[in-house]
Amino acid sequence: MTSPLDVPGSAAEAQPDSVLSGMGERIEGRSLGQIAWMRFKRDKLAVAGGVVVIGLMLLAVFSKVVESIFSLEPDKFHQELIDPVLLRPKGALGGISWAHPLGIEPQYGRDLLARIIEGSWVSLAVAFGATLLSVLIGTVLGVTAGYYGGWIDTVISRLMDIFLAFPLLLFAIALSASLQGGAFGLHGLTLHMGVLIFVIGFFNWPYMGRIIRGQTLSLREREFVDAARSLGARGPHILFKEMLPNLVAPIIVYSTLLIPTNILFEAGLSFLGVGIQPPQASWGGMLSQAVGLYQADPEFMVVPGLAIFVTVMAFNLLGDGLRDALDPRSN
Repeated sequence: MTSPLDVPGSAAEAQPDSVLSGMGERIEGRSLGQIAWMRFKRDKLAVAGGVVVIGLMLLAVFSKVVESIFSLEPDKFHQELIDPVLLRPKGALGGISWAHPLGIEPQYGRDLLARIIEGSWVSLAVAFGATLLSVLIGTVLGVTAGYYGGWIDTVISRLMDIFLAFPLLLFAIALSASLQGGAFGLHGLTLHMGVLIFVIGFFNWPYMGRIIRGQTLSLREREFVDAARSLGARGPHILFKEMLPNLVAPIIVYSTLLIPTNILFEAGLSFLGVGIQPPQASWGGMLSQAVGLYQADPEFMVVPGLAIFVTVMAFNLLGDGLRDALDPRSN
């Protein structure tokens, strides 16, 4: 039997040698995850933001271990390093030394590096907890409103409008101030973090809810939803088995953009004195203590401010990169 390659004028004979040499090779397709990863790697700023975010998360998780290894004590006072007259660190560099790489606080003499590390896990824990609460409530209500429509959509949408019009900052200040002594069997740091997570997360869910509702309105008209209905699938199955997997990408993207907002909100409440209470270190609390000491030592305000800036910038860069990588319409 004659091979197609031996037949004069055949299509195989007309192909270039480079094409013929690869006819026996297997061409593998790329998954959506691989395509998204290739897009993400091309964005150098997003990769840098992701590296910083991972580093900050590791620092927050292992903050106690780091403090133990390097003998850092965030609550230890070093009064011997403070000028008793000027109430500022002795020397011209704000107390910077091998023992205190970032210097020490004016008046109190606590190590700035130790307090920055100690405050990292507080800020990230509150931000992640509040974001998780917002995502859970916003996703459930947003999917429900977008899929069912009608009066259900009307009620949930008006509820979103009410929450968006709510004076969140004033309510957070009032609630946090009224629960300083103790409530629900909680006291101290646990109570303060719980109140912050509830206030920030519960009243910020409409931002996620509106995004998920809009995505759901688009997805419910797709062919795979009609196919599921034709096979007899009911609403809950379609919501959680068909539509929710297609909403993972926007949920991840907007969660990374919501986290830095929550970090700033927690820092703002701690700055106003109704968030994390001293002596527990927090970046917002360090800024609050720096206000009256700014003329004495600007570094006391620069260090925690720079920590907040770097963290928020890293999360924003990561979120922008994920949005571009997971968007199927991007090039």
